[in-house]
Amino acid sequence: MKSHPTPPGPQEIELKLALPTLDPASLVKRLARAPVLARRTPTQQHLHNIYYDTPDQQLHQARVALRLRRVGSEAHPQWLQTLKTGGRSDSALSQRGEWESPVPGSALSWHVLKATPWADTDADGALFKKLKPCFITQFERTSWQVRRRNGSVVEVALDIGYIDVEGKQTPICELELELKAGLPAALFEVARQIAQTIAVLPATMSKAERGYALAQDSLDQPWRAQPLILTPKLPLPQLAQQVLRESFCQFTRNLNALRHSDDPEVVHQARVGWRRFKSALRFFKPVLALDAVAPWQALHALLVFLGELRDLDVVRTQTLPPLADAYTAGDDRRAQNWHTLFQALNDTTDLQRKAVRYALQEPAIGVSLLATTQWLEDLTSAKASVKAKPVKKVSVRRWTRQRVLRWQAQLERALKALNKQGRTDASNAADYAAQQHRVRLLAKRVRYAVESLQPLLSGRQIQRGHPLAERLQTTLGNQRDVVQACVLATRLSADRGLIEFLRGAAASANLKP
Repeated sequence: MKSHPTPPGPQEIELKLALPTLDPASLVKRLARAPVLARRTPTQQHLHNIYYDTPDQQLHQARVALRLRRVGSEAHPQWLQTLKTGGRSDSALSQRGEWESPVPGSALSWHVLKATPWADTDADGALFKKLKPCFITQFERTSWQVRRRNGSVVEVALDIGYIDVEGKQTPICELELELKAGLPAALFEVARQIAQTIAVLPATMSKAERGYALAQDSLDQPWRAQPLILTPKLPLPQLAQQVLRESFCQFTRNLNALRHSDDPEVVHQARVGWRRFKSALRFFKPVLALDAVAPWQALHALLVFLGELRDLDVVRTQTLPPLADAYTAGDDRRAQNWHTLFQALNDTTDLQRKAVRYALQEPAIGVSLLATTQWLEDLTSAKASVKAKPVKKVSVRRWTRQRVLRWQAQLERALKALNKQGRTDASNAADYAAQQHRVRLLAKRVRYAVESLQPLLSGRQIQRGHPLAERLQTTLGNQRDVVQACVLATRLSADRGLIEFLRGAAASANLKP
C-alpha cells in the first residue's frame, strides 16, 4: 500500500501528551481543578478499539491506521470505523487525514472504505480481504470541551487504560487535545495552562504506533537519530525546522521511554538527542530568531540528573569490566573490593534513576518542553520569518557546506593547539584538560552536523570531517570515562588500593588524541 500524504478533506489536528504520574486514578479530579477546565462538565466513555492490518503490516508501513471502535457497553454498543492517514512521528503535534463513519456491527465495512482515499490504492478490495485484527486498546475517556472567545474549540481527552497484543499489555495514561475549531496555537494555550499544575511530556507515538511496538517487542527501546530527507530546494527555515524537530524528538521520545525502561542506552540516547538539538541550534543560529526560543532553565536539574546517571551507567557497563582481571589478578581480597564497589555503584545507579523519574513529574519540565515544541512548529510561520535574521542570498547546499567547513576548521585548529600544548607537568594540567574538553565539544558538533545534513554534503566533506570528529569524540570520551570511574570510586569510599589502581589507569589513558 502506498504511503498517503495528508490529503484535503477531513483533518485531525491533535496535540498528544504523556502523563508521567504515579497516581493515574487521581487525574480526573486534578484536571477538573485546573482553571481552564473548571466549571466545565466532562463526559465519560468506555472505548474499545480493534486495529487491523495485513499479516506483513502494509498499513503500518504506509503510515495508515484502520480501527473499529465500540462505544458504550457490550450489550448496547455503537460501532465506528476510522481510517487515519499521513501521520507524522517527529512531533507531539500531528495533522492527519481522518475519516470516521458509523457501521452496523463489529466487522469492517468495505463500502465505507470506498468513500475514503483507501479506494485509490485498493480499488478491487484485494488488500481489504487480507486485513486481520492485530491489537486492541481499551480505556476510559474523560473529555472536556474548551471554547474560547476567539472562536477556537479544543477537546481535552484524558485516556486511562491499556493496549493489548495477544495478552501482552502496556498502560495508557495520556492527554489528547484535539482542535475542533480555530488555529493550532489554541492547543498549546490550553496545554500550557494544564501543564502548570500537572506534569506532562510531549508524546510523539500514537496509540497505534505503541501497539505495533508492543507487538514487535520494541516498546520503550532506545530511539536513535533518524535519517532525514533533505533537498537543496528546502528554504533554510524549513531545513532548520526538520533538523531541530528530529533531534528534539529523539530527546523527548527517550524521556518517555526511560519512565519504564532501565536500559542504559535509553539514557544515553536521550542525552545524545539533547546535545544534537543544542548543536543544531548553534549551527542554524545565523538564520533563526533565537530570542524566541523557550527558556530551558527548568530542564537544568533533569539534565544534570541524566548526566550523573549516564556516568554511573558507563562506569558500570563499559569502563570497569575490562579492568577487572588486571586489578583482581586472582586475589580474593581484591575480588571482594571489586564486588563491593560494583554493589555500591548499582545501588547508587538505582537511586539516580529514581531521581530522574521523579524529576519528570515536575510540571515545570512539561511547560518547558511544550514551549519548545510550539517554537519548533512555528519556525516556518510568517511571524518567525519576520523575526529571523537576514541572510545573503545563497543556495541551501552552499550555505550548509560553508557552515560545516567552518566548524571543521575550528576543530582542526583546536586539535593542533592541544597537540602543541601537550601535558608536560602538573602546572598546565587544568589548561590541558580544558583544551581537551573544547576539542571533544567541537568534535561532537562536527559529527552531529555531518550526520544530520549528509544529503546536502559532498562525499569529500564527509570523508574529511566525520571520521576525525568521530575518532576524537571516542578517544577523548574514553579518557574522560576512566577519570570519571576514579572520581566515583573515591566518592563511594572504595578501597584505597583500588582507587590508586584506577588513578593509574586514568593516567595511562590520558594520552594525546
